[in-house]
Amino acid sequence: MRLATERGRATRKDLKIGICGEHGGDPQSIAFCHEVGLDYVSCSPFRVPVARLAAAQAALSGSAQRDK
Repeated sequence: MRLATERGRATRKDLKIGICGEHGGDPQSIAFCHEVGLDYVSCSPFRVPVARLAAAQAALSGSAQRDK
């Protein structure tokens, strides 16, 4: 996924990249997707609250690491 994201954006800077499916609702997958630079994740409705929390935690974790 990291390689695909890097190569896709090397060709087209505004390329939107994301995943869809149950991986989109898994907190560990969301953290990884944030790390590799994906724009979005999609998941089933019952997983949305967990996905939103995980996305917020990944964003905060990333900003905390940049501040060091």
